[in-house]
Amino acid sequence: MTPAQQILVQTSFAKVVPIADVAATLFYEDLFQRDPRLRPLFKEDMTEQRQKLMAMLATAVANLGNWKAIAPAVQALGRRHITYGVKPADFDTVGAALIATLEKGLGDGFTPEVRDAWLACYAAVAAEMAGASAAPP
Repeated sequence: MTPAQQILVQTSFAKVVPIADVAATLFYEDLFQRDPRLRPLFKEDMTEQRQKLMAMLATAVANLGNWKAIAPAVQALGRRHITYGVKPADFDTVGAALIATLEKGLGDGFTPEVRDAWLACYAAVAAEMAGASAAPP
């Protein structure tokens, strides 16, 4: 990611924070619509899961300029997701749901530049998670 993309992700995410639970709800609704087989991977009460999602995103976004500081945590998250039953192809589905959610949540603020920045951000996070999940423990 370029420094300019990092700023775009951080400033756009700041607009999502006030609607965090709504955004997380939209994300999971979109995710389960895209791939219903993912629904059983989650508890019935999604409140805690929505909070975890937004906390993880907030940490990743806040540390985009210091990736080495959070890479171990992102790798650990990737390894945990495999134990939950997440498949490598699921990362693409999650990315599509995230981008769709941001588009809905940010409206006109989701410019092509912001979209490209988020795609780069998610690609970095997903690559780190998928790489760690494919590596032996």
